[in-house]
Amino acid sequence: MENLRRLRACAINNTLFRPVSLPEAVDRLGFVQADPIRSPARAQDLILRHRVKGYRAGDLERLYPSLDAEEDYLYAYGFVSRATWRLLHPRRTPAPGALEKKVLETVRKLGQTHPARLEEHFGARRIVNAWGGNSKASTYALDSLHYRGLLRIARRENGIRIYELARTQTEPLSPDERLRRRILAVVNILAPVPEATLRTLTAPVLRRHFPGSGGAGAVLAAMLKSGELRKEKAGGLDYFLPAAALRPAEVPRRVRFLAPFDPLVWDRRRFEHFWGWQYRFEAYTPAAKRVRGYYAMPLLWGDEVIGWANARVKGGRLEVETGFALKRPSGKTFSLELEAETARLEAFLAPRK
Repeated sequence: MENLRRLRACAINNTLFRPVSLPEAVDRLGFVQADPIRSPARAQDLILRHRVKGYRAGDLERLYPSLDAEEDYLYAYGFVSRATWRLLHPRRTPAPGALEKKVLETVRKLGQTHPARLEEHFGARRIVNAWGGNSKASTYALDSLHYRGLLRIARRENGIRIYELARTQTEPLSPDERLRRRILAVVNILAPVPEATLRTLTAPVLRRHFPGSGGAGAVLAAMLKSGELRKEKAGGLDYFLPAAALRPAEVPRRVRFLAPFDPLVWDRRRFEHFWGWQYRFEAYTPAAKRVRGYYAMPLLWGDEVIGWANARVKGGRLEVETGFALKRPSGKTFSLELEAETARLEAFLAPRK
């Protein structure tokens, strides 16, 4: 139990670092998961508010064009630092099709391109996308070219991605070096990460993009042997950490409302092992079957996640409702901290003047 609590403190201190500037936070995290739901703000903003000085909702989208960052897919879709982006490409994908080649050439001529502009060139023909829905063929081609690393997201316009040609990569890495650094990047974000989770995240990457590298177990064993990773056991599970992971320190007695995709709570397997109860994201669950709420945010108190908070703005005022999986802490200290976190959330949601 003591080792589990030590790893839990390591996880909190590893990711909830002292707030820094936005560029520094993106570089330090390496990846910020994105989600379009705004309740009361998008996931990327809720993640960054704990880690960026004076952060306000929407700052990432507003400042993105000036950041050395990209939108891309790591283990989920989000914003990645330039260093992380270099580890994702080139991806092992089939050669672009005829439509993709035409779309790429059109973007080359137009420069920054809104998907609607392509209708002038390719019409509004629709196809079934990878999620089973319908997309315009030209928009699907843009997404495919983006995934291949041939296009990048230049900015967003009312939430819609604006595309341009990708920046040229420099200092190409060997496949083995790129694979090792990619695994290290994931471990750094989610550390300490259960071995089962890391194998799950690593296996599809190996199959799709590094087919000659052997299984996930062999790769992780080699990284342990080289000293790039270390493994510790706690509560019957094996956890992977970077060799230079932060040593656990005392966790501040603060209340924090965390995004459902915050690195601290992202891995539901680790969440249940660390804190002893199941957290589920219920935005896509029918209302009648929800247990915690549409966008319940895990509530961290010191080194314990003790419940959740649902927040909404009504009549210009922020309303926060809390629920508890564990007993609500008694005493004035927790109540004051809960009020302080609510005030911080309200300031974060206030528009910049």
